[in-house]
Amino acid sequence: MATAADTTPAGRRILDAAGSLFYRDGINAVGVALVADTAGVTKKTLYDRFGSKDELVVRYLRRRHEDWWAHLEERLAAAPPPRTPALMDAYLSHPRLEVERGCAFINAAAELPPGHAGWDVIREHKRAVRTRLADLIAEDAPGADAEDLAEHVFLLLEGAIAHCGIDGGEARMRTARDLATRLLRQSAGGAAG
Repeated sequence: MATAADTTPAGRRILDAAGSLFYRDGINAVGVALVADTAGVTKKTLYDRFGSKDELVVRYLRRRHEDWWAHLEERLAAAPPPRTPALMDAYLSHPRLEVERGCAFINAAAELPPGHAGWDVIREHKRAVRTRLADLIAEDAPGADAEDLAEHVFLLLEGAIAHCGIDGGEARMRTARDLATRLLRQSAGGAAG
């Protein structure tokens, strides 16, 4: 959901700069002066658009979710059944979301203090992914315990995306996709028997 700040050219440049810097260097390591300088605006403009660094962090997380979610839904719409693996593929195929440092939401959770408004966005994002997984699994493996299997696949996914940042590569994400596909097949076969 765009805000007035997001729709101005300066607001978009600020969010672009913050998104790159927060992900690459970490939220706590990046000050508003660097974000403003990278965006080609003054700190006053940044504060006029977002009010505070905390609000900028919240908008960064929301925007990251919105961008990724739109990409996910495009991938799912184009994917043949079973579509659960397409959700995992979406993490690696988004043209503008990097994965070399792992999950931006997990990284933010490690940095943000309890009670920060960014936690609400992080939880909403993770809840949405988990819910979408359960919906896809229910389609892909009718009769299986979609909620139980979604929890397994969600935890595989979370571990794999975290390891993209630790290992500096996508190997564990591909392994997690293969494991999830195998679990899905086993569950679909068991439900049919």
